[in-house]
Amino acid sequence: MPDQPLSSDGLPPISGAEEAVTRPPGAAEPAFLADSGIDFGRIRSAFAVALHMHQPLVPLGGEDLRTTAIISNLKYMMDNPQIGDNHNAPVFVSCYRRMAEFIPQLVAEGKEPRVMLDYSGTLLHGLQAMGLDDAIDALRTLAVDPRYRHCAEWLGNPWGHAVAPSTPVRDYRLHVLAWRQHFAALFGDEALARVRGFSPAEMALPNHPDVAYAFVKTLRDCGYQWVLVQEHTVERPENGWGPEHKPLPHRLVCTNSDGETVSIIAVIKTQGSDSKLVGQMQPYYEAKGLSRLELAGRPVPQLVTQIADGENGGVMMNEFPPKFLEVMREASGSEVPPMTVTEYLEHLAAAGVAEADLPALQPVLQHRIWQRVSPGDGPERLGKAIAELEREDSRFHVEGGSWTSDISWVRGYDDVLGPMETVSAKFHETVGTDGVDTTDPRYRNALFHLLTSQTSCYRYWGEGLWTDYGKEICRRAGDILEYDFR
Repeated sequence: MPDQPLSSDGLPPISGAEEAVTRPPGAAEPAFLADSGIDFGRIRSAFAVALHMHQPLVPLGGEDLRTTAIISNLKYMMDNPQIGDNHNAPVFVSCYRRMAEFIPQLVAEGKEPRVMLDYSGTLLHGLQAMGLDDAIDALRTLAVDPRYRHCAEWLGNPWGHAVAPSTPVRDYRLHVLAWRQHFAALFGDEALARVRGFSPAEMALPNHPDVAYAFVKTLRDCGYQWVLVQEHTVERPENGWGPEHKPLPHRLVCTNSDGETVSIIAVIKTQGSDSKLVGQMQPYYEAKGLSRLELAGRPVPQLVTQIADGENGGVMMNEFPPKFLEVMREASGSEVPPMTVTEYLEHLAAAGVAEADLPALQPVLQHRIWQRVSPGDGPERLGKAIAELEREDSRFHVEGGSWTSDISWVRGYDDVLGPMETVSAKFHETVGTDGVDTTDPRYRNALFHLLTSQTSCYRYWGEGLWTDYGKEICRRAGDILEYDFR
């Protein structure tokens, strides 16, 4: 049932329906094609914009770090407006729901607006826990109303905003499943069936072959058809160079040390993390300068795709709304219309372009790895090859890539990564040994703390207060596993 409330213990619906959310009814059928209204054979190019929304959960609901309640950072901002930029909290809330105002307004004008929405599980939980029902109701309008649901494509993500390259593989799968269960509980199975694309937190893509393989396999196993990738996190398998035609879809092909291969459609986000790109609707103006390219022997329109934080910074808070409305009015019905990625891919498929026709990519730096080792040589030989490359070149690493090459999600964070990995191992040992049902409240409580502890924010600001938050939540997760499962 949609709009499932928080349970009596205040925890979100993040477990107990794993099998149901991997292949909801209707997930194999086109989701947007019937309502698209785009003359795909006529248009010259198209553009897609996505808004990423996230607030972490923090142990700040009291004075003592070891006993304080875990609340949304948004609530902390609301309760302490005098500190730093916390006065922006009400504006943030407006940003979280304003697309439910813009889309109906534009549709009423006869326009064809499009937007993609990426809301983390921790943000959705925070909105619920704060009683911001109007925000949830606004989002539900975009998710389920037949008049508007083709205008807003929801993107899946890891529930706790975890960074894929440095999150334990088993846990990352739990993040992906938790978000799908939470989304289905809020908006229903039919809305979940239309969630076809995945937006990794921090645009982080694993490049260790075994981790990258597990990442893509998790997405495919959980029903995703495509993933958003940053341009400098991928390379061409044949030469290690970057992708040639970035506004065209590709195939992300990942092979592990055992020789197993899995692939998924990759849609490339160009340039760095700059809210001005979306805030000033740059994708539209870039797309206006493009023409059709040949793909699988057919001339097809290119798609410029960008994502940015939907609430952070003056550009997104103030400049984006009028610019979004202006561009949607101008571009609707033109030769360069707004589209969502799944809508575009469904038109491609209808035109006879299959996934196998798309050019292949792999995670960055793997070309160098596969020059030293062959798929099927096993994890031990792979590990030796990686170690050799790291000794020879200090710039080589298998930490993955993200929206910026200037930030490492590993180096300098041993103090929080250690507890995170320890509690992860304890979680799987405890629930696996005991055969705990995922509907068990104890399981959900332990899972909530495990996933919350892996939020990227605890490894963004450097060592200090935020890493302390991460370690404290790890400690609580460890205590739950130690005492609640006796």
